[in-house]
Amino acid sequence: MTSSEYASARETTEGRVFTVTGGDWDSVTSSIDPLSNEKIVVNMGPQHPSTHGVLRLVLELEGETVIEARPVIGYLHTGIEKNLEYRTWTQGVTFVTRMDYLANMSNEAAYCFAVEKLLGIEDQITERASTIRVMFMELQRIASHLVWLATTGMELGAISMMLYGFREREYILDIFEETSGLRMNNGYIRPGGLAQDLPDSAVKKIRDLLVYLPKKLKEYEAMLSGQIIWQKRTQGIAVLDVTGCLALGITGPVLRAAGLPWDLRKTMPYAGYETYEFDVPTATTADVWGRYLVRLAEIKESLKIVEQTLDRLKPGPVWVADKKIAWPAQLALGVDGLGNSLEHVAKIMGQSMESLIHHFKLVTEGFRVPPGQVYVAVEHPRGELGVHAVSDGGTHPYRVHYREPSFVNLQAIPAMAEGALLADVIAGGASLDPVMGGCDR
Repeated sequence: MTSSEYASARETTEGRVFTVTGGDWDSVTSSIDPLSNEKIVVNMGPQHPSTHGVLRLVLELEGETVIEARPVIGYLHTGIEKNLEYRTWTQGVTFVTRMDYLANMSNEAAYCFAVEKLLGIEDQITERASTIRVMFMELQRIASHLVWLATTGMELGAISMMLYGFREREYILDIFEETSGLRMNNGYIRPGGLAQDLPDSAVKKIRDLLVYLPKKLKEYEAMLSGQIIWQKRTQGIAVLDVTGCLALGITGPVLRAAGLPWDLRKTMPYAGYETYEFDVPTATTADVWGRYLVRLAEIKESLKIVEQTLDRLKPGPVWVADKKIAWPAQLALGVDGLGNSLEHVAKIMGQSMESLIHHFKLVTEGFRVPPGQVYVAVEHPRGELGVHAVSDGGTHPYRVHYREPSFVNLQAIPAMAEGALLADVIAGGASLDPVMGGCDR
Protein backbone atom coordinates (compact mmCIF):
# COMPACT_ATOMS: atom_id res chain seq x y z
CA MET A 1 0.00 0.00 0.00
CA THR A 2 1.25 3.48 -0.90
CA SER A 3 0.50 6.80 0.73
CA SER A 4 1.51 10.44 0.41
CA GLU A 5 1.29 13.63 2.38
CA TYR A 6 -1.82 14.55 0.37
CA ALA A 7 -3.70 11.29 0.18
CA SER A 8 -3.91 8.05 2.05
CA ALA A 9 -4.97 4.88 0.29
CA ARG A 10 -6.57 1.67 1.38
CA GLU A 11 -7.50 -1.53 -0.42
CA THR A 12 -11.19 -2.42 -0.60
CA THR A 13 -13.22 -5.02 -2.42
CA GLU A 14 -13.84 -2.33 -5.07
CA GLY A 15 -10.13 -1.65 -5.55
CA ARG A 16 -7.78 0.96 -4.19
CA VAL A 17 -9.49 4.01 -2.69
CA PHE A 18 -7.71 7.34 -2.09
CA THR A 19 -8.69 9.78 0.58
CA VAL A 20 -7.63 13.20 -0.62
CA THR A 21 -6.84 15.77 2.03
CA GLY A 22 -5.47 18.55 -0.22
CA GLY A 23 -2.75 19.33 -2.72
CA ASP A 24 -2.58 18.77 -6.45
CA TRP A 25 -4.90 16.05 -7.70
CA ASP A 26 -2.77 15.61 -10.86
CA SER A 27 0.26 14.64 -8.81
CA VAL A 28 -1.86 12.17 -6.88
CA THR A 29 -3.32 10.42 -9.91
CA SER A 30 -0.20 10.46 -12.11
CA SER A 31 1.32 7.61 -10.15
CA ILE A 32 -1.49 5.29 -11.22
CA ASP A 33 -2.28 6.85 -14.67
CA PRO A 34 0.85 6.72 -16.86
CA LEU A 35 -1.08 8.31 -19.79
CA SER A 36 -2.32 11.36 -17.87
CA ASN A 37 0.20 13.72 -19.52
CA GLU A 38 0.56 12.01 -22.87
CA LYS A 39 -0.02 14.17 -25.97
CA ILE A 40 -0.38 13.03 -29.55
CA VAL A 41 0.52 14.85 -32.77
CA VAL A 42 -1.67 14.13 -35.79
CA ASN A 43 -1.72 15.34 -39.38
CA MET A 44 -5.14 16.45 -40.54
CA GLY A 45 -4.61 16.58 -44.27
CA PRO A 46 -3.57 17.14 -46.91
CA GLN A 47 -5.63 14.04 -47.76
CA HIS A 48 -8.37 14.76 -45.21
CA PRO A 49 -11.77 15.45 -46.87
CA SER A 50 -12.23 18.75 -45.03
CA THR A 51 -8.85 20.09 -46.23
CA HIS A 52 -9.77 19.36 -49.86
CA GLY A 53 -6.45 17.67 -50.53
CA VAL A 54 -4.36 20.85 -50.45
CA LEU A 55 -4.03 22.00 -46.80
CA ARG A 56 -2.21 20.25 -43.98
CA LEU A 57 -2.90 20.97 -40.32
CA VAL A 58 -0.41 19.62 -37.77
CA LEU A 59 -2.40 19.27 -34.56
CA GLU A 60 -1.09 18.49 -31.09
CA LEU A 61 -3.88 16.90 -29.10
CA GLU A 62 -4.51 16.11 -25.48
CA GLY A 63 -7.45 13.78 -25.72
CA GLU A 64 -9.94 15.54 -28.02
CA THR A 65 -8.61 19.01 -27.17
CA VAL A 66 -6.28 20.82 -29.55
CA ILE A 67 -3.24 22.16 -27.71
CA GLU A 68 -1.40 23.50 -30.75
CA ALA A 69 -2.34 23.91 -34.45
CA ARG A 70 0.07 24.67 -37.29
CA PRO A 71 -1.19 25.21 -40.86
CA VAL A 72 1.16 23.93 -43.58
CA ILE A 73 0.68 25.23 -47.11
CA GLY A 74 2.40 24.76 -50.47
CA TYR A 75 0.67 21.63 -51.78
CA LEU A 76 -0.89 23.55 -54.69
CA HIS A 77 2.06 25.77 -55.61
CA THR A 78 1.84 27.07 -59.18
CA GLY A 79 4.39 29.86 -59.47
CA ILE A 80 1.83 32.12 -61.12
CA GLU A 81 3.33 35.38 -59.87
CA LYS A 82 6.74 34.46 -61.31
CA ASN A 83 5.24 33.32 -64.60
CA LEU A 84 3.62 36.74 -65.05
CA GLU A 85 7.08 38.24 -65.54
CA TYR A 86 7.48 36.26 -68.77
CA ARG A 87 4.10 37.12 -70.32
CA THR A 88 2.60 40.27 -71.79
CA TRP A 89 0.30 42.39 -69.63
CA THR A 90 -2.75 40.99 -71.43
CA GLN A 91 -1.57 37.38 -71.20
CA GLY A 92 -1.25 37.86 -67.45
CA VAL A 93 -5.03 37.63 -67.12
CA THR A 94 -4.89 33.96 -68.13
CA PHE A 95 -2.61 33.29 -65.16
CA VAL A 96 -4.19 35.37 -62.39
CA THR A 97 -7.65 33.94 -63.11
CA ARG A 98 -6.30 30.57 -61.92
CA MET A 99 -5.19 31.75 -58.47
CA ASP A 100 -8.40 31.67 -56.45
CA TYR A 101 -10.34 29.57 -58.94
CA LEU A 102 -13.62 30.09 -57.07
CA ALA A 103 -13.41 33.87 -57.48
CA ASN A 104 -11.53 34.28 -60.72
CA MET A 105 -13.49 37.36 -61.84
CA SER A 106 -12.20 39.22 -58.76
CA ASN A 107 -8.63 38.12 -59.54
CA GLU A 108 -8.95 39.38 -63.11
CA ALA A 109 -10.63 42.65 -62.14
CA ALA A 110 -8.02 43.58 -59.50
CA TYR A 111 -5.18 42.85 -61.94
CA CYS A 112 -6.79 44.87 -64.74
CA PHE A 113 -7.51 47.80 -62.40
CA ALA A 114 -3.80 47.83 -61.52
CA VAL A 115 -2.67 47.70 -65.17
CA GLU A 116 -5.15 50.42 -66.12
CA LYS A 117 -3.93 52.62 -63.26
CA LEU A 118 -0.34 52.23 -64.50
CA LEU A 119 -1.52 53.13 -68.00
CA GLY A 120 -3.51 56.07 -66.66
CA ILE A 121 -6.69 55.01 -68.45
CA GLU A 122 -9.01 54.34 -65.48
CA ASP A 123 -11.34 57.13 -66.62
CA GLN A 124 -11.43 55.82 -70.19
CA ILE A 125 -13.09 52.48 -69.35
CA THR A 126 -16.48 52.54 -71.03
CA GLU A 127 -19.66 52.62 -68.98
CA ARG A 128 -20.87 49.32 -70.41
CA ALA A 129 -17.58 47.54 -69.66
CA SER A 130 -17.53 48.86 -66.09
CA THR A 131 -21.15 47.82 -65.52
CA ILE A 132 -20.55 44.30 -66.83
CA ARG A 133 -17.44 44.00 -64.65
CA VAL A 134 -19.47 44.82 -61.53
CA MET A 135 -22.20 42.40 -62.66
CA PHE A 136 -19.76 39.53 -63.13
CA MET A 137 -17.84 40.21 -59.91
CA GLU A 138 -21.12 39.99 -57.99
CA LEU A 139 -22.24 36.85 -59.83
CA GLN A 140 -18.86 35.38 -58.93
CA ARG A 141 -19.33 36.36 -55.28
CA ILE A 142 -22.69 34.53 -55.25
CA ALA A 143 -21.15 31.45 -56.88
CA SER A 144 -18.27 31.46 -54.39
CA HIS A 145 -20.56 31.74 -51.37
CA LEU A 146 -22.72 28.92 -52.77
CA VAL A 147 -19.63 26.69 -52.87
CA TRP A 148 -18.90 27.69 -49.26
CA LEU A 149 -22.45 26.76 -48.21
CA ALA A 150 -22.20 23.48 -50.11
CA THR A 151 -18.81 22.31 -48.82
CA THR A 152 -19.30 23.52 -45.24
CA GLY A 153 -22.68 21.82 -45.17
CA MET A 154 -21.05 18.59 -46.28
CA GLU A 155 -18.25 18.87 -43.70
CA LEU A 156 -20.72 19.46 -40.87
CA GLY A 157 -23.13 16.71 -41.92
CA ALA A 158 -25.71 18.59 -44.02
CA ILE A 159 -25.15 16.50 -47.15
CA SER A 160 -28.21 17.88 -48.96
CA MET A 161 -26.69 21.37 -48.88
CA MET A 162 -23.74 20.05 -50.89
CA LEU A 163 -26.04 19.00 -53.70
CA TYR A 164 -28.16 22.15 -53.70
CA GLY A 165 -25.26 24.60 -53.47
CA PHE A 166 -23.50 23.17 -56.49
CA ARG A 167 -26.76 22.89 -58.40
CA GLU A 168 -27.39 26.62 -58.07
CA ARG A 169 -23.77 27.47 -58.83
CA GLU A 170 -24.08 25.63 -62.14
CA TYR A 171 -26.63 28.22 -63.22
CA ILE A 172 -24.06 31.00 -62.79
CA LEU A 173 -21.33 29.01 -64.54
CA ASP A 174 -23.72 28.59 -67.48
CA ILE A 175 -23.95 32.40 -67.69
CA PHE A 176 -20.15 32.67 -67.67
CA GLU A 177 -19.88 30.04 -70.38
CA GLU A 178 -22.53 31.76 -72.48
CA THR A 179 -20.52 34.98 -72.32
CA SER A 180 -16.86 33.96 -72.36
CA GLY A 181 -16.91 30.40 -73.70
CA LEU A 182 -15.58 29.01 -70.40
CA ARG A 183 -17.19 27.99 -67.13
CA MET A 184 -14.16 28.79 -64.96
CA ASN A 185 -10.81 30.58 -65.37
CA ASN A 186 -12.52 32.77 -67.93
CA GLY A 187 -9.92 35.39 -68.79
CA TYR A 188 -12.90 37.61 -69.52
CA ILE A 189 -11.90 40.91 -67.90
CA ARG A 190 -8.94 42.35 -69.82
CA PRO A 191 -6.81 45.50 -69.41
CA GLY A 192 -8.85 48.16 -71.18
CA GLY A 193 -12.17 46.34 -71.24
CA LEU A 194 -13.66 42.88 -71.72
CA ALA A 195 -12.79 39.96 -73.99
CA GLN A 196 -16.16 40.37 -75.69
CA ASP A 197 -19.60 41.88 -75.17
CA LEU A 198 -22.39 40.42 -73.06
CA PRO A 199 -24.82 38.52 -75.33
CA ASP A 200 -28.58 38.95 -75.02
CA SER A 201 -28.98 35.25 -74.20
CA ALA A 202 -26.82 35.72 -71.08
CA VAL A 203 -28.88 38.73 -70.01
CA LYS A 204 -32.01 36.59 -70.12
CA LYS A 205 -30.34 33.91 -67.97
CA ILE A 206 -29.30 36.53 -65.42
CA ARG A 207 -32.88 37.85 -65.20
CA ASP A 208 -34.11 34.30 -64.67
CA LEU A 209 -31.52 33.82 -61.90
CA LEU A 210 -32.81 36.91 -60.09
CA VAL A 211 -36.22 35.25 -59.87
CA TYR A 212 -35.02 31.72 -59.18
CA LEU A 213 -32.27 32.09 -56.56
CA PRO A 214 -34.11 34.08 -53.83
CA LYS A 215 -36.63 31.23 -53.54
CA LYS A 216 -33.80 28.75 -53.10
CA LEU A 217 -32.12 30.89 -50.44
CA LYS A 218 -35.30 30.69 -48.36
CA GLU A 219 -35.12 26.91 -48.64
CA TYR A 220 -31.49 26.90 -47.46
CA GLU A 221 -32.37 29.03 -44.45
CA ALA A 222 -35.32 26.82 -43.58
CA MET A 223 -33.10 23.73 -43.88
CA LEU A 224 -30.11 25.01 -41.90
CA SER A 225 -30.94 27.94 -39.63
CA GLY A 226 -33.59 26.07 -37.63
CA GLN A 227 -31.64 22.80 -37.53
CA ILE A 228 -30.50 22.07 -33.99
CA ILE A 229 -27.44 20.10 -35.16
CA TRP A 230 -26.36 22.96 -37.44
CA GLN A 231 -26.79 25.40 -34.57
CA LYS A 232 -24.75 23.26 -32.16
CA ARG A 233 -21.94 22.83 -34.70
CA THR A 234 -21.73 26.56 -35.49
CA GLN A 235 -22.90 28.70 -32.54
CA GLY A 236 -20.09 29.65 -30.17
CA ILE A 237 -17.59 27.72 -32.30
CA ALA A 238 -14.24 29.12 -33.54
CA VAL A 239 -14.79 32.55 -32.02
CA LEU A 240 -12.50 35.33 -33.23
CA ASP A 241 -13.48 38.84 -32.16
CA VAL A 242 -12.72 42.17 -33.85
CA THR A 243 -9.49 42.63 -31.91
CA GLY A 244 -8.21 39.24 -33.03
CA CYS A 245 -9.23 39.89 -36.64
CA LEU A 246 -7.47 43.25 -36.77
CA ALA A 247 -4.34 41.86 -35.10
CA LEU A 248 -4.09 39.11 -37.71
CA GLY A 249 -5.17 41.18 -40.73
CA ILE A 250 -8.35 39.17 -41.21
CA THR A 251 -10.86 40.71 -43.64
CA GLY A 252 -14.05 39.77 -45.46
CA PRO A 253 -17.03 37.90 -43.99
CA VAL A 254 -14.95 36.74 -41.00
CA LEU A 255 -14.28 40.35 -39.96
CA ARG A 256 -17.83 41.46 -40.69
CA ALA A 257 -19.22 38.55 -38.64
CA ALA A 258 -17.29 40.03 -35.70
CA GLY A 259 -19.26 43.26 -36.08
CA LEU A 260 -17.02 45.55 -38.15
CA PRO A 261 -18.71 46.65 -41.42
CA TRP A 262 -15.47 46.93 -43.39
CA ASP A 263 -16.17 46.38 -47.08
CA LEU A 264 -13.93 47.96 -49.72
CA ARG A 265 -16.92 48.46 -52.02
CA LYS A 266 -18.16 51.00 -49.44
CA THR A 267 -15.02 52.20 -47.65
CA MET A 268 -12.74 52.50 -50.71
CA PRO A 269 -15.09 52.30 -53.72
CA TYR A 270 -13.91 51.20 -57.16
CA ALA A 271 -15.58 50.43 -60.51
CA GLY A 272 -18.43 52.78 -59.60
CA TYR A 273 -19.62 50.82 -56.54
CA GLU A 274 -20.37 54.11 -54.78
CA THR A 275 -23.28 54.57 -57.20
CA TYR A 276 -24.95 51.25 -56.31
CA GLU A 277 -27.46 50.77 -53.52
CA PHE A 278 -26.57 47.87 -51.20
CA ASP A 279 -25.92 47.15 -47.52
CA VAL A 280 -22.92 45.61 -45.77
CA PRO A 281 -24.23 42.68 -43.67
CA THR A 282 -22.66 42.16 -40.25
CA ALA A 283 -23.11 39.92 -37.22
CA THR A 284 -21.92 40.22 -33.63
CA THR A 285 -21.35 36.59 -32.67
CA ALA A 286 -17.85 36.36 -34.22
CA ASP A 287 -18.32 32.61 -34.67
CA VAL A 288 -19.08 30.11 -37.44
CA TRP A 289 -22.80 30.87 -37.11
CA GLY A 290 -22.20 34.58 -37.67
CA ARG A 291 -20.08 33.91 -40.76
CA TYR A 292 -22.86 31.72 -42.14
CA LEU A 293 -25.45 34.48 -41.62
CA VAL A 294 -23.18 37.12 -43.18
CA ARG A 295 -22.53 35.07 -46.32
CA LEU A 296 -26.22 34.30 -46.79
CA ALA A 297 -27.02 37.99 -46.48
CA GLU A 298 -24.20 38.91 -48.88
CA ILE A 299 -25.71 36.69 -51.56
CA LYS A 300 -28.95 38.68 -51.28
CA GLU A 301 -27.08 41.99 -51.48
CA SER A 302 -25.15 40.81 -54.53
CA LEU A 303 -28.44 39.93 -56.22
CA LYS A 304 -29.57 43.52 -55.59
CA ILE A 305 -26.42 44.86 -57.24
CA VAL A 306 -26.78 42.53 -60.23
CA GLU A 307 -30.35 43.73 -60.73
CA GLN A 308 -29.12 47.33 -60.74
CA THR A 309 -26.43 46.53 -63.32
CA LEU A 310 -29.08 45.11 -65.65
CA ASP A 311 -31.08 48.32 -65.35
CA ARG A 312 -27.98 50.37 -66.23
CA LEU A 313 -26.86 48.23 -69.16
CA LYS A 314 -26.82 50.50 -72.19
CA PRO A 315 -25.52 49.71 -75.69
CA GLY A 316 -21.95 50.76 -76.29
CA PRO A 317 -18.36 49.56 -76.72
CA VAL A 318 -16.61 47.35 -74.16
CA TRP A 319 -13.09 48.52 -75.02
CA VAL A 320 -11.22 51.77 -74.54
CA ALA A 321 -11.01 53.88 -77.70
CA ASP A 322 -7.19 53.76 -77.80
CA LYS A 323 -6.31 51.21 -80.51
CA LYS A 324 -2.80 50.93 -79.08
CA ILE A 325 -4.37 49.13 -76.09
CA ALA A 326 -7.75 47.77 -77.21
CA TRP A 327 -7.51 44.09 -77.99
CA PRO A 328 -8.14 43.64 -81.74
CA ALA A 329 -10.57 40.77 -81.59
CA GLN A 330 -14.11 39.82 -82.51
CA LEU A 331 -14.43 36.49 -80.76
CA ALA A 332 -16.72 33.75 -81.97
CA LEU A 333 -17.33 30.10 -81.26
CA GLY A 334 -16.07 27.95 -84.10
CA VAL A 335 -15.07 24.35 -84.74
CA ASP A 336 -11.78 24.98 -82.96
CA GLY A 337 -13.36 26.62 -79.92
CA LEU A 338 -13.32 30.30 -78.99
CA GLY A 339 -11.27 32.54 -81.26
CA ASN A 340 -11.34 35.35 -83.79
CA SER A 341 -14.27 35.14 -86.17
CA LEU A 342 -13.32 34.38 -89.77
CA GLU A 343 -15.00 37.60 -90.89
CA HIS A 344 -12.82 39.63 -88.54
CA VAL A 345 -9.66 37.89 -89.70
CA ALA A 346 -10.63 38.58 -93.33
CA LYS A 347 -11.23 42.23 -92.47
CA ILE A 348 -7.81 42.59 -90.86
CA MET A 349 -6.07 40.77 -93.69
CA GLY A 350 -7.81 42.84 -96.35
CA GLN A 351 -7.71 46.25 -94.66
CA SER A 352 -4.08 47.31 -94.99
CA MET A 353 -0.59 46.09 -94.32
CA GLU A 354 -0.28 48.62 -91.47
CA SER A 355 -3.35 47.31 -89.67
CA LEU A 356 -2.12 43.74 -90.09
CA ILE A 357 1.28 44.67 -88.62
CA HIS A 358 -0.39 46.50 -85.73
CA HIS A 359 -2.61 43.49 -85.02
CA PHE A 360 0.39 41.15 -85.10
CA LYS A 361 2.53 43.31 -82.79
CA LEU A 362 -0.26 43.95 -80.29
CA VAL A 363 -1.07 40.24 -80.00
CA THR A 364 2.49 38.89 -79.92
CA GLU A 365 4.47 41.69 -78.25
CA GLY A 366 1.74 43.53 -76.34
CA PHE A 367 1.49 47.16 -75.33
CA ARG A 368 4.06 49.00 -73.23
CA VAL A 369 3.17 50.19 -69.74
CA PRO A 370 4.87 53.32 -68.33
CA PRO A 371 7.35 52.72 -65.46
CA GLY A 372 5.85 52.86 -61.98
CA GLN A 373 4.15 50.85 -59.28
CA VAL A 374 0.61 50.77 -57.92
CA TYR A 375 -1.43 48.96 -55.29
CA VAL A 376 -5.09 48.29 -56.03
CA ALA A 377 -7.51 46.39 -53.78
CA VAL A 378 -10.98 44.93 -54.33
CA GLU A 379 -13.52 43.26 -52.04
CA HIS A 380 -13.03 39.60 -52.88
CA PRO A 381 -15.52 36.98 -51.56
CA ARG A 382 -12.94 36.13 -48.86
CA GLY A 383 -11.73 39.63 -48.00
CA GLU A 384 -9.31 42.24 -49.30
CA LEU A 385 -7.58 41.14 -52.49
CA GLY A 386 -4.74 43.50 -53.29
CA VAL A 387 -2.49 43.71 -56.34
CA HIS A 388 0.93 45.35 -56.19
CA ALA A 389 2.02 45.76 -59.82
CA VAL A 390 5.40 47.11 -60.89
CA SER A 391 6.34 48.13 -64.44
CA ASP A 392 9.79 48.94 -65.80
CA GLY A 393 8.31 50.41 -68.97
CA GLY A 394 8.25 47.17 -70.93
CA THR A 395 5.62 44.91 -72.42
CA HIS A 396 5.87 42.44 -69.50
CA PRO A 397 5.24 43.05 -65.79
CA TYR A 398 8.42 43.57 -63.78
CA ARG A 399 6.63 42.20 -60.70
CA VAL A 400 3.06 41.42 -59.71
CA HIS A 401 2.34 40.41 -56.13
CA TYR A 402 -1.08 39.54 -54.72
CA ARG A 403 -2.25 40.19 -51.18
CA GLU A 404 -4.46 37.13 -51.08
CA PRO A 405 -7.18 36.93 -48.41
CA SER A 406 -7.13 33.13 -48.15
CA PHE A 407 -3.40 33.23 -47.35
CA VAL A 408 -3.78 35.95 -44.72
CA ASN A 409 -6.94 34.50 -43.17
CA LEU A 410 -5.32 31.09 -42.60
CA GLN A 411 -3.38 32.72 -39.75
CA ALA A 412 -6.62 32.59 -37.77
CA ILE A 413 -6.74 28.78 -37.57
CA PRO A 414 -4.48 28.46 -34.49
CA ALA A 415 -6.35 31.28 -32.73
CA MET A 416 -9.66 29.55 -33.42
CA ALA A 417 -8.58 25.94 -32.88
CA GLU A 418 -6.25 25.91 -29.88
CA GLY A 419 -8.14 25.03 -26.73
CA ALA A 420 -11.13 23.77 -28.71
CA LEU A 421 -12.20 20.28 -29.69
CA LEU A 422 -10.81 18.45 -32.70
CA ALA A 423 -14.22 18.36 -34.41
CA ASP A 424 -14.44 22.15 -34.20
CA VAL A 425 -11.19 22.56 -36.13
CA ILE A 426 -13.11 21.48 -39.24
CA ALA A 427 -15.95 23.95 -38.61
CA GLY A 428 -13.55 26.79 -37.84
CA GLY A 429 -11.31 26.17 -40.82
CA ALA A 430 -14.29 25.86 -43.15
CA SER A 431 -15.72 29.15 -41.85
CA LEU A 432 -12.62 30.94 -43.17
CA ASP A 433 -13.44 29.65 -46.66
CA PRO A 434 -9.80 29.33 -47.76
CA VAL A 435 -9.03 28.48 -51.39
CA MET A 436 -5.52 27.12 -51.60
CA GLY A 437 -5.02 28.15 -55.22
CA GLY A 438 -4.82 31.69 -53.86
CA CYS A 439 -2.46 30.77 -51.03
CA ASP A 440 0.03 28.82 -53.13
CA ARG A 441 0.29 31.14 -56.11
